[in-house]
Amino acid sequence: MCLGIPGRILDVETGAETGTVAMAGVAMARVDMGGVQRDVCLAYVPEATVGDYVLVHVGFAVRRMEAAEAQGTLALLRSAGVDLNDGGAPA
Repeated sequence: MCLGIPGRILDVETGAETGTVAMAGVAMARVDMGGVQRDVCLAYVPEATVGDYVLVHVGFAVRRMEAAEAQGTLALLRSAGVDLNDGGAPA
């Protein structure tokens, strides 16, 4: 089963600043997913900006989403026993 986790973009990096993968023209973002922060590739949603919510799957933001949808999904995952601090493993 594949699972996407919603998260809020905290910071976007184009790569020119630090010499990361983003130098190839692909933006990377620091995303907060229910208290867990991860680096995420924005190749599929280049229009995403700081403050946007995105659905993250295996390190890639696959689509933008509304804040209410993201927060509802995070609440549903928590109520199902998913420990977001453990990479999404069931509790």
